[in-house]
Amino acid sequence: MMHDDQILDIRRIMEMLPHRYPFLLVDRVLEFEPGQRLKAMKNVTMNENFFQGHFPGLPVMPGVLQLEALAQAGGIMVMNSLKEPLGDKVFLFTGLNKVKFRRPVVPGDQLVLNVFFEKSKLNIYKMRGVAEVDGQVTAQGEFSAAVANKGDM
Repeated sequence: MMHDDQILDIRRIMEMLPHRYPFLLVDRVLEFEPGQRLKAMKNVTMNENFFQGHFPGLPVMPGVLQLEALAQAGGIMVMNSLKEPLGDKVFLFTGLNKVKFRRPVVPGDQLVLNVFFEKSKLNIYKMRGVAEVDGQVTAQGEFSAAVANKGDM
């Protein structure tokens, strides 16, 4: 668990998320208020494997990967807001609503990931996410996720 005055680096993030290269899309947690909000960031570089095909000569980060980065940040927020560790459970993305893409994300950008807790019921969590570069919104949406047993998958 983290405290609100802690910044999480990549090693701590990798202890919390099961994602690995090339799908770990959160580099650092900058701010955290348990059960309220989390602010993280992803440095976007030309070395990202998706730029090979999206698009040759015009590298643009896919919008769905911006949403995935927000979902991963949301997973970190929820896991660190729970009263007990996940243990043998996993946090799964279950839905998206009101998604908008506002601006392209390109190599050299620092994608700031803001996630806000909305509500939870049983094992379902609802969040709102806003991704930004230089204070301009790039993607936003509402997310739902569930805590599930790995053995049930």
